Amino acid sequence: MNAYELMIKTNHYLINGGSLADSQKSNIVGQLFSALTKPEKAKSFYKAVKFTNNIDGYGRQMYPVFFIPPYNDGVKLKTIYNQTPKTHIFSANMYELEIIRLLYLLAPNNPNVKEIVDKTLTRLKTTCFGNCDDGVGECFDTSLVVLRFLATVSPEDTDWIKGRFDNYYCHVGDRKRPWFAKWYFWLCLSELPFEIAESEINKYKGEIMPWLTTKSAVMNSEHDKTIHPVIICMLRNLMSRYPEYAHIKERQPYISEKDGRLHFDIA
Repeated sequence: MNAYELMIKTNHYLINGGSLADSQKSNIVGQLFSALTKPEKAKSFYKAVKFTNNIDGYGRQMYPVFFIPPYNDGVKLKTIYNQTPKTHIFSANMYELEIIRLLYLLAPNNPNVKEIVDKTLTRLKTTCFGNCDDGVGECFDTSLVVLRFLATVSPEDTDWIKGRFDNYYCHVGDRKRPWFAKWYFWLCLSELPFEIAESEINKYKGEIMPWLTTKSAVMNSEHDKTIHPVIICMLRNLMSRYPEYAHIKERQPYISEKDGRLHFDIA
């Protein structure tokens, strides 16, 4: 299993409610660190995307520094929701930020992790998708990856986080297919401190609750079987933050024998 596959599977496992022993955390951290990109490969990547030395005349560092996606026969790596990026901006930053986020989540006191996080935060502040009003193409999607990263490594930086909220609300209406963005935004809300997220979650209760009460999801394709449980568990994680729904925190969705669809029992 390569670092990308490990990152995806670990994300799904944790969102679905899994827990990791210290030995498992150490093993994952070691495997992810083994995927650190060597300088010569980074330079080759920057040349390929026509962004020499990963910096432009405005001082923007738009691409990863520590974890650059390995060549994948020209196919960009998918997100944790199985969304296929069209650009390296989205795909490459998703790959690096999701890996570094896991490293921090599993080894927050590791000095190497701390250094990588600090340098990455500095880099993101130079980018349009990380620190500006940017709804252009997949910079919008990348902004949400930044938001999730901040939710884990810098939850106290409320001004930066709320700036990413503003970027989402300003541009989500322009999306032809808004669901991937909305699911990712909701994922961020499920992981942010509740005092920051509560007012935002309140806006979506009317959309979220039917999926935990009356609606169900198909389970036909491999995509359905992998992603739909993750989405339902993400919604469960959102609502279980409220005291009145705390009892569903460890509850799992189930496939009904009657219709073969994925359901959730909130009662």
